[in-house]
Amino acid sequence: MFRNRHEDHAGANVYQMHQQIFAIGDDFWIENGAGQRVFKVDGKALRIRKTLVLEGADGRELYAIKEKLVTVRDVMEIQRGEDRVATVKKALISPLRERYDVHFEAGGEWKVQGNIVDHQYEIEGPNGKIAEVGKKWFRVRDTYGVQVEAGNDDALVLAVAIVVDQMAHPAR
Repeated sequence: MFRNRHEDHAGANVYQMHQQIFAIGDDFWIENGAGQRVFKVDGKALRIRKTLVLEGADGRELYAIKEKLVTVRDVMEIQRGEDRVATVKKALISPLRERYDVHFEAGGEWKVQGNIVDHQYEIEGPNGKIAEVGKKWFRVRDTYGVQVEAGNDDALVLAVAIVVDQMAHPAR
């Protein structure tokens, strides 16, 4: 596993994401810090609403990300099978930092805040930091990392990061 000299979170996993590739109809891989392909994002083309499917390296569907069709503000859902797991909403008021709220069907919520457009933000839950998104782990152009703290569902955290990217960069 790739470890940066600035990293001090034992057990955390770092994943490499590429900016401006979350286009519907496109497929792409999410790699771990060692460059191994660990998750695939399948952009489902020819759908009425935006749909992305996060799969394991073995092709098994883990989460589906779907845009809600009629909403007052940006809303996307994360599903496992036919069940909604979470709803991600862009906060209406956010004076200094961008913010998104993640509400889980099973109860609880996460807050996503920071400089979303530049991929420099944190995902926090009721017990503290869930993940950090930033460019400090990878020096490749148009690449950023997602460091998921130990004990979390890495695929779900990556699905939230993909949703936030979709909502922050809607022109793709």
